Amino acid sequence: MTKVHSILIVEDDDWLAEQHGRTLRAAGYSVDFAPHALAAMDSVDSRQPDVIVLDLLLAGPNAFTLLHELQSHTDLAGIPVILCTNSADQIASEDIEAYGVRQVLDKATMHPDDVVAAVRKVLL
Repeated sequence: MTKVHSILIVEDDDWLAEQHGRTLRAAGYSVDFAPHALAAMDSVDSRQPDVIVLDLLLAGPNAFTLLHELQSHTDLAGIPVILCTNSADQIASEDIEAYGVRQVLDKATMHPDDVVAAVRKVLL
């Protein structure tokens, strides 16, 4: 039996979250959603995901709040994170590597299948 990997999408744009969710489910992943960092922590506490797809600018506490919280727990610090943001060109990889961020996707230029490719890459 093949393990179905679970993906947590943390995105405050409902349409985009659903788009990512449809694409990931079609690729065989289980998907959960959180609209902000606090809901994401609740979701992680109840069902630890294999990968987190995280918008940088969220309503309320931003992505760095969630990233700090994940890194403060040894059992959560290893969850790979994919940032999905309109600010990709402003992010230096050396600034985010310590937070478990494995890849950054630019919302302005990405295609729907890019999120699947990124998830596959970080799960290797």
